[in-house]
Amino acid sequence: MKKILVVEDDMPIRNLYKEELIDEGYEVLTAHDGVAGYQLFKSSKPDLITLDIKMPNMNGLELLDKIRKENKEVPIIIYSAYGEFTQNFSTWAADEYLVKSSDLTEFKNKVKELLYR
Repeated sequence: MKKILVVEDDMPIRNLYKEELIDEGYEVLTAHDGVAGYQLFKSSKPDLITLDIKMPNMNGLELLDKIRKENKEVPIIIYSAYGEFTQNFSTWAADEYLVKSSDLTEFKNKVKELLYR
């Protein structure tokens, strides 16, 4: 079973992603900020990571940078409400940048595509 780490500070959204991804057949770990996300990345070796950008303690771009320094292979999706970061050089280390939507179809399709490429 593929393991996905969801790093998202908004609890209702984090729980929604978790339920949707569990329904798709994945094991899902969640973290409420970049610090907790980094600890889970180190301890659990997920197959894919989704990151929000704007989070307390360590934002998604800082977390992306830390993970990429240690693992260039793990697929990472930035899933943010803020589309303006798509032109930010530091987001280019991610495999995909999606702007949050109430329809999670694109998100789930991208997760599947990156896990099985």
